[in-house]
Amino acid sequence: AYDIGLHGTVYQVNKWDPKQFDWTKKLADADYVGPTCQYCHMRGGHHNVQRFGTVYTSMGMSMADRGAPIWKEKRDRWSSVCDDCHSPRFAKENLQALDESVKDAGLKYRETFKVAEDLIKDGV
Repeated sequence: AYDIGLHGTVYQVNKWDPKQFDWTKKLADADYVGPTCQYCHMRGGHHNVQRFGTVYTSMGMSMADRGAPIWKEKRDRWSSVCDDCHSPRFAKENLQALDESVKDAGLKYRETFKVAEDLIKDGV
């Protein structure tokens, strides 16, 4: 997802340009043209990548976990990373869009399994 998104595209286009990505600098001192994986997932030098994980279920953000206190905590932590470069509204709107995508994907996932189940019943 990163590689085909805006941040990943900026990285792929500029990663060999030392003016855009100076790999001799520590991450905290770097002024990159766009965020790398480490910028968001290892923020502050933490090596616990899941701390700022964006995978829904590991964030406690699966449909079943939406009422859990950790859901809001992890969501707020994730938004705080976006807020480094974007407005708070940006993170909020993108998380809402992601919520809708998760709902849509869940529906499509169930529909797909229903089609497969029906094909098996029909002997296909």
